[in-house]
Amino acid sequence: MDINSDRGISRSAELAARNSQFYDALWSRTYLTRPDHFNTWGLLSALLPSAARRLEVGPGLRPRLPVGGTNFVDTSRPAVERLNGRGGYARAGEITALPFDDGFFDLVVACDVIEHVEDDRRAFDELSRVLKSDGTLVFSVPLHPEHWTVFDACVGHARRYRPAELRELIEERGLVVEKSAVFGMQPNNPTVLRYTVRALTEFLPTAIRWYNWLFLPLGILCQKRLKLADGLIDLTNVHEILLVCRRGALSRPAGVGS
Repeated sequence: MDINSDRGISRSAELAARNSQFYDALWSRTYLTRPDHFNTWGLLSALLPSAARRLEVGPGLRPRLPVGGTNFVDTSRPAVERLNGRGGYARAGEITALPFDDGFFDLVVACDVIEHVEDDRRAFDELSRVLKSDGTLVFSVPLHPEHWTVFDACVGHARRYRPAELRELIEERGLVVEKSAVFGMQPNNPTVLRYTVRALTEFLPTAIRWYNWLFLPLGILCQKRLKLADGLIDLTNVHEILLVCRRGALSRPAGVGS
């Protein structure tokens, strides 16, 4: 193994450890939020009748799909235990090694997850692999490396995507973008971000309490309606994108079976 490979493994392990520490602490001290409280509910609830088999990856305790009857994979054991306690089929695992057969799911959801993984190409391979032909993949990612902030690093992001890079990852796996929308918050105030990161790093238990009982409810109350457009919207000034993709009947995920 060469030195670059060693560095890649070391960075991946460091990123995984940082994510595990942060999110285990978060999910151990919080409550499960119902999926119909999020602006994704209108989109996803409309897909449920044709999604007998569905999977959500990395939901923590903020699932976008109904807990009962849904398969979940998450790296956080506190989240897995709570989801199972509410009727979900949750297991601990990685997005880069999903424990399911090829073409198993009608619907796969991964919101705010892929950007946390060092080997994102493998993550896209796996999400595509477990999706049925003509199945639907819904996912979100942050955009534009030039908008990287200290908050990205604090919450365990590995990257922000360049639009051309994202299009290539999608097309290589035989996925077709059916709809897209601006997603999430667009934080850009350096002072606010700096104080947020300081709270999360130096006063984590207190910061989590404030987040759970004040900022999250306010965020849900103030979230904007999801404005879905056909195809891929102009990504020039978009900080985070939600994509609804269909897997072509004749497609094969890149790197799978070749």
